[in-house]
Amino acid sequence: MADPLTQLADDRALLGRTSTAERVADILRTRIAEGSFPPGTRLSEDSIGGALGVSRNTLREAFRLLTHERLLVHELNRGVFVRVLTVEDVEDIYRTRALVECAVVRGLGEPPFGLDALAGAVEEGRRAAREGDWKAVGTANIHFHRELVALAGSERTDELMRSVFAELRLAFHIVDDPRRLHEPYMARNLQILGALRAGDREAAERLLAVYLADSLERVVEVYRRRVGDEGR
Repeated sequence: MADPLTQLADDRALLGRTSTAERVADILRTRIAEGSFPPGTRLSEDSIGGALGVSRNTLREAFRLLTHERLLVHELNRGVFVRVLTVEDVEDIYRTRALVECAVVRGLGEPPFGLDALAGAVEEGRRAAREGDWKAVGTANIHFHRELVALAGSERTDELMRSVFAELRLAFHIVDDPRRLHEPYMARNLQILGALRAGDREAAERLLAVYLADSLERVVEVYRRRVGDEGR
């Protein structure tokens, strides 16, 4: 049997390539989550590879990683596209959010909690609202929930939800009135933050559960209306 260290040495070349692909995937995931590439956008290997200064093979591996995360789709003879979600996708995203986010709040332990990053996301949303940038308010809302999940102190949970939140941003892109969608949840974020500051996990969890149920209903309503409009 070959020496394990020799085998690792043989894999050394793979490490650099894989690490680069993962870094490229991180960049693209963030750009998708922040709205740079809307659903249905075709991702050009030449343009993106040139912009990032990476090889075609590295970029294809990054595309493969993001396809596995359900952010991209590969269409034969057409290329790679940012995924367009279905109503069923949206419902599954919110089901996952409710399971994870509510469990995080429920399992926080004894107060006080480290809420600075959560408060920062609330202020980020307020600042974007003052500037009339409602898409940025949506991004701030996602940041709020990402920081809420981060309170669990679990890298695995953070990694799981990073992809879920990136998918969620894809759902937001279909909304034609981002202010109507996002504005009501700024006050709800503040309420959840207030309950956590008071050390009341049960109240925070109740607020969060209703928040997610209402948000799901609103996003699904928009999706179904859009599908109906496109079918006419």
